[in-house]
Amino acid sequence: MGGGLGVRWKVHGDGRVPAPGAVVRPDERLSWPRTAGLGAQHVVAMFGASFVAPVLMGLDPNLAIMMSGLATMLFLLATRGRVPSYLGCSLSFVGVAAAIRGQGGGSATVTGAILVVGAVLLLVGLAVQKFGAQIIHAVMPPVVTGAVVMLIGFNLAPVTASTYWPQDQWTALLTMLLTGLAVVCLRGFWSRIAIFLGLVAGYLMSWAFDTLFGRIHSPDASGRTVDHWRLDLSGVGRADWFGLPSVHGPDFSWSPVLVALPVVIALVAENAGHVKAVGEMTGDPLDDKLGTAIAADGAGSVLSTAFGGPATTTYSENIGVMAATRVYSTAAYWAAACFALLFGLCPKFGAVVAAIPGGVLGGITVILYGMIGLLGAQIWINNAVDMRNPLNLVPVAAGIIIGVGGVTLKVTDDFELGGIALGTLVVLTGYHALKALAPPHLKTQQPLLDEGTSGYDEPS
Repeated sequence: MGGGLGVRWKVHGDGRVPAPGAVVRPDERLSWPRTAGLGAQHVVAMFGASFVAPVLMGLDPNLAIMMSGLATMLFLLATRGRVPSYLGCSLSFVGVAAAIRGQGGGSATVTGAILVVGAVLLLVGLAVQKFGAQIIHAVMPPVVTGAVVMLIGFNLAPVTASTYWPQDQWTALLTMLLTGLAVVCLRGFWSRIAIFLGLVAGYLMSWAFDTLFGRIHSPDASGRTVDHWRLDLSGVGRADWFGLPSVHGPDFSWSPVLVALPVVIALVAENAGHVKAVGEMTGDPLDDKLGTAIAADGAGSVLSTAFGGPATTTYSENIGVMAATRVYSTAAYWAAACFALLFGLCPKFGAVVAAIPGGVLGGITVILYGMIGLLGAQIWINNAVDMRNPLNLVPVAAGIIIGVGGVTLKVTDDFELGGIALGTLVVLTGYHALKALAPPHLKTQQPLLDEGTSGYDEPS
């Protein structure tokens, strides 16, 4: 029975070091001490983004880390141990959380909206499992998926500009520069945790500036301009070493749900890319597990948000660790999930995370939000989407400006669409409507605009 659930592993070789050129497959493991060490490495790799996400969303980081461990266990059981992956906290919902809170919603409203998205993702996964991956490509072609990912990232720009950066602009600037250097200049495993290293550097800088210069006169987290410490560790001293994280139930409302639903497109694209990458690395094509992986991710998000945590998603940081170590054992992910559970039971750890200064978050999010948005452009590039074709250009151009600019459409006195939700709706429905009405020659994906618009791309 254990083998059927993917929780039994053969020892690889002597259990110490893989032979040159060999890989440790998902159903194999090294010795348990080495497996535990690899699990700890996976925790460090996912840690940076996984604790940034709940902080940016106003949720409990202790609960988020704990639920990521439980969601990972659920994912490994659902995929029968064939898809080695860690379900960390999704950054795709940061903009959604900011938009919902901007409309007056609280944490329960945020998690309620995200829970619905997780349930929809679960249903999408079941549909893919039954009908095949072609339904994803039919409904969400790369031109649509890339546009939605882009507007989700760029929609976050005002959050950085108006909330985080003004709290301490010089720390924000230095943190941005150091994080950028870490992302570009570091190699191997260290490059995978560059965001985390940038946060640590900003944390230490804020402490040093408080020591050298005293309090800063600037907006605080509530937006009031007052004298305040950059780094306030008073909550750390009051926090216990051991205790259960705070939980709360979700609250459901139509408007926040509609704001959050477009993220389903980004999550499906993310899961598909990760499953494909893992299949290529392990040499075991996982197309038959794509639907299961998407459904398991949705189930993990439902589980997390039901208790007040953020949504979960597969993490490319951990895929990078596997590529570097050539160890694809799911036993290491079980070890990582157990470590995450232990972190979640330490309130003092959560207090340290919650104390991250706003200026530090400003420097990190300038890069992080932009990277999320530019992943959309990467989807276009990888799939050779031609933006000189008006069939692609028109709905994408309109949807991105609506999403990034915060354009709203008032439907009734009590209901309006705007931002991410309206932008996604315009891209998705606009593309399919125009494709149905367009003449055949526009569907060939050939460049149809004035040739002068692309002449600069050609070598002189």
